[in-house]
Amino acid sequence: MTMRVAAMLDLPNTAVIDGNSVRWGRIGSGPPLVAIHGTPFSSQVWRRIVPHFADRRTVYYFDLLGYGLSEKREGQDVSLAVQNNVLAALFAEWRLERPDVLAHDFGGATALRAYYLNGLRYASLTIFDAVALAPWGSPFVQHVRQHEAAFAGMPDYMHRALLRAYLQTSAHCPLPEDVLEIYSAPWLGPVGQAAFYRQIAQMDQRFTDEVEGRYGPMDCPVAVHWGEQDDWIPPEKGEALATLISTRPPILIPEAGHLVQEDRPEVIVAAVLNNLARG
Repeated sequence: MTMRVAAMLDLPNTAVIDGNSVRWGRIGSGPPLVAIHGTPFSSQVWRRIVPHFADRRTVYYFDLLGYGLSEKREGQDVSLAVQNNVLAALFAEWRLERPDVLAHDFGGATALRAYYLNGLRYASLTIFDAVALAPWGSPFVQHVRQHEAAFAGMPDYMHRALLRAYLQTSAHCPLPEDVLEIYSAPWLGPVGQAAFYRQIAQMDQRFTDEVEGRYGPMDCPVAVHWGEQDDWIPPEKGEALATLISTRPPILIPEAGHLVQEDRPEVIVAAVLNNLARG
C-alpha cells in the first residue's frame, strides 16, 4: 500500500456554531466516517490517510474551533469544554446518527466527551494517542498557561523558532520542511500567533476529569492504538484507556511518536479498516 497521498485536503464549507465559524470538508462516497484531529494540528493531519477510504466511505473532516482554517479571535473559548458541542452540532448539520469515527489527541478527548456527555453514538471508534486520562500537560504547556500574554507578544522570529521546535517533538521521525510549514501556517501572523498560545492557555485537565469517571465499555467496536515512542503521552495511558473503554487490548505502534499520522500513516489506515470490518 502506497502512502504518498499528500495533496492538501480541501475545506470549502463553513458551519456557524454558536457564532463561531468552523471549516470542514468531505470526500468519497458510502457510509460516513468522521476524522477528528488534535492539538496543535489541523485536519491536514489526515491528508495522507482519509483519501484511502474515499472508495468505501464518505469521510468528513474539520478544523477544531480555533485551529487550522476555523475562526480565531480574541476572547474565544477554544477549550475542550466547547469542542464536543461543536462536534455534536456538526453531526446535526451533516445529519449523521452513527458514523465511524477516527480520533487523535484532543480529537480523542472530543470524541469521548461527545459520547459520554452529549450522547453521540458511533458505529466504531478508532482512537490513538488521546488526551483522555489525568495527568496530562507538558512542562511547556504549564509554563505557557502561566505566561500567555508574554508568549503571544513574542517577536515573530522567536515564535517561529519555538513553534517549529515544539512540532518536532511530536514525531519520532524528523518532520521534513514541507510538513513543518503545513502545521505552522495556521499559527503564524498576529492572529495565528495569539491563537496558538490561546489554545495552550485553555488546556485544562478538568475537562477530562469531568468525563473520566464516566468511562466504560462503549456500544461499538473500539480500537486503541498508541505510538510506542510517544514522548507527549506515554503508552501506559493507552493501556489504561483501552482497559476502560474497549474489550480489546491496545496496540502499540513501533517507530511512531505522538504524531502517528506522519510517522506511520499506513498503520492508521490498516487500523481503521480492521475496525470497520468489526462493525
